[in-house]
Amino acid sequence: MMKVECTRLPSGLTVVTEHMPHLESVALGVWIKSGSRNETVGEHGIAHLLEHMAFKGTGRRTARQIAEEIENVGGEVNAATSTETTSYYARVLKDHVPLAVDILADILTESSFDEEELRREKQVILQEIGAADDTPDDVVFDRFAETAYRNQTVGRPILGTPETVMSFSADQIRQYLGRNYTTDRMFVVAAGAVEHESFVRQVEERFSSLPRTPLATPVLETAIYTGGESRETRDLMDAQILLGFEGKAYHARDFYCSQILANILGGGMSSRLFQEVREHRGLCYSVYAFHWGFSDTGIFGVHAATGGENLPELMPVIVDELRKSSMNIEQQEIERARAQIRAQLLMGQESPAARAGQIARQMMLYGRPIPNDELMERLSGITIERLTDLAGRLFFDTIPTLSAIGPLEQLAPMDDILSSLTGKSTVAHAVAS
Repeated sequence: MMKVECTRLPSGLTVVTEHMPHLESVALGVWIKSGSRNETVGEHGIAHLLEHMAFKGTGRRTARQIAEEIENVGGEVNAATSTETTSYYARVLKDHVPLAVDILADILTESSFDEEELRREKQVILQEIGAADDTPDDVVFDRFAETAYRNQTVGRPILGTPETVMSFSADQIRQYLGRNYTTDRMFVVAAGAVEHESFVRQVEERFSSLPRTPLATPVLETAIYTGGESRETRDLMDAQILLGFEGKAYHARDFYCSQILANILGGGMSSRLFQEVREHRGLCYSVYAFHWGFSDTGIFGVHAATGGENLPELMPVIVDELRKSSMNIEQQEIERARAQIRAQLLMGQESPAARAGQIARQMMLYGRPIPNDELMERLSGITIERLTDLAGRLFFDTIPTLSAIGPLEQLAPMDDILSSLTGKSTVAHAVAS
């Protein structure tokens, strides 16, 4: 039987495990409640650079030794930076958990930030930035965030810019580390063939040098959704279109309601947008809706990719489906969305990596693991009336954000596209060609 156990160490570090007895492996990691949004104005991209530099050598291991030691036992180690979190994680067979804990602790407490390694890694990130800029479906999301949260850290691309990345010194990285990587903001989580008490002892021993209090107050400015428009004309085969609105924060009453609404509108092949836009009209090869939550705001969006010649017909159809959702939703659609979310939850429990990540996110957001039954109970109270009311408020009462890249000659002005939906004009425009 799977069981989640949680221990808060005297240092303030939180350790959580879920024993999955049918497995021979363990997924484990350290999740930090800090991401690109915790950067200061002059630190754009430093959270991601730190994530890279953590693997580039410590007082005990070179970068090559870090890679070889974990791979010599058939394991793997990686990391990721998001807007509000950073994670460092490994997957190993159960006998090698102590090694994985040792390596993760080493890179998070004793990284050397060697100047030559820093110089090389900056070049790697410059290539990463260039690759992202060559990927239109990445660019359209970056431009969307920059427009929806204009001149704010929550809206900045996580990778930073070539100018900012090249400007950082090892001391600046240490300053960001000391401000954000403290025990009160860090969670060590393991799922799989792991024994809780043994794991806690290993973590307590190896992570004892983590600071308990930050060197300076962590930064997190309040998000202010602005909305607006960003267009970038490029000579591409297809246009990438992202139309969005201010969504709900994780703790908002309508967060789960927004998840259901996104699923109904564009969560799969049976969704309204897929059926109407792709299957019935053949206007694009990709269309979906999503809802992303942050600690104090959220984004509800529709993404579509299509040929430029289809834009005059595509955009009114998308807007019309949004408007219809504020007037009528079928009970069958709600049940199908609930079933899909439930299946995702249960399928995620079959993967120790997915389960560890899910537990870590719940600990950072709610301070405790959330049982699946409780999550489904929150979804069970969502009614047709709540969904139509939410759709009306989302799509009628907030200023939309439109991000578009590609052949946009036939994309109508944003005010024309949305006049029947909102009756409002956009407040900001950013056009590149």
